Amino acid sequence: MNFEILITFISATTVLAFSPGPDNIYVLVQSISNGKVYGLATVCGLIAGCIVHTTLLAFGVSAIIKANDYVFFTIKLLGALYLLYLAYKVYKSNAQLNLDSDEVPKKSLKALFVQGFFMNVLNPKVTIFFLAFFPGFLFSETMSTVWQFYILGGIFMLVSFIVFSSIALLASQIKRFTKQHNNFGLMFKWLQIVVFIGIAVFILL
Repeated sequence: MNFEILITFISATTVLAFSPGPDNIYVLVQSISNGKVYGLATVCGLIAGCIVHTTLLAFGVSAIIKANDYVFFTIKLLGALYLLYLAYKVYKSNAQLNLDSDEVPKKSLKALFVQGFFMNVLNPKVTIFFLAFFPGFLFSETMSTVWQFYILGGIFMLVSFIVFSSIALLASQIKRFTKQHNNFGLMFKWLQIVVFIGIAVFILL
């Protein structure tokens, strides 16, 4: 078992979870407008959705690995190219964070959990990201690839839950900080770019 790969995976996941994106921005806005508990309900829904993506990845890609090593290499190559594409998309995007919560409708905790779950499960970009991200971090030559994908998925969900929950609990402080520091969004924008490129290079090498 290669613990260095796991540590790299945890570090990359942590940075990506902190980097502003549709999911954690939605959690932040819900927490600011409706309260921390509502933000946490959204977090739980989003994380629960990751179980579906992990399962599809574990059984789908594991079957491909057993069938053909060259096909698996192609998957990793395409994954690296997709991550480079994401880095380019972030580079072209606006670094300003929109935390406007004036018109956010208030929903029940159950409704937010369900919405978070389906936001994640029905988002094809999450499936593609998992397919691009996870295969490059298989960490054992003896353990079943299905179990490795589930372990990576579990780590991804745990790290994301901790980070997203922290965002929900510290929402008001984060909003205040972003207003006081206009370069906050720009800093995370370039951090995302560096991480995406770094992961792509790691997968290729």
